[in-house]
Amino acid sequence: MSRNNTNERDKIRAAMNRLLAGAPLKSDGALAVVALAVEANVKRHVLTHRHTDLKNEFYAKVRAQGHVPDSEKKLREELKRTQERLAEVLEDNKRLKADTETLARIVNVLEVENEQLRGEQNRTRSSVVPLPTGRRSSD
Repeated sequence: MSRNNTNERDKIRAAMNRLLAGAPLKSDGALAVVALAVEANVKRHVLTHRHTDLKNEFYAKVRAQGHVPDSEKKLREELKRTQERLAEVLEDNKRLKADTETLARIVNVLEVENEQLRGEQNRTRSSVVPLPTGRRSSD
C-alpha cells in the first residue's frame, strides 16, 4: 500500500471516529458517506470507489450504534409508499379483471340473442305476404 493510500485511510478512520463520537470538525456531522468524505477532506468517490471497505465499515458501525442514516430512512419510507401503492394497483387490477370477465359474458349473451333475433327476423320475412293496395283492376 502506498504512503498516500495509507494517509488517506488514516484520515478516513479518524474522520469516522469523530463522526461516530458526535464530534465533527469539518462536516455537518451527518452519519453519511458525504459527511465522512468532507470530514476526512477527501473526495466522495475516494470512499465509494477506492476505499469501499472503509465506507462499508462506517455504515456497519453506524447501524451498530442503532442509528439509521437519513438516506436509508427516506428509502424505507419510499419503499413503504411504493408497497402500499402496489397493493392498491393489484386490487384495482383484480377488480378490473373481474369486470372484464363479466363484460365478456354479457357480450356473449348479447351475441347469442342477436343471432336468435336475426333468425326470427329471417323466418318472419319469408312468411310475410304483401297486402293488396286496395285498387281493383276493374275500376
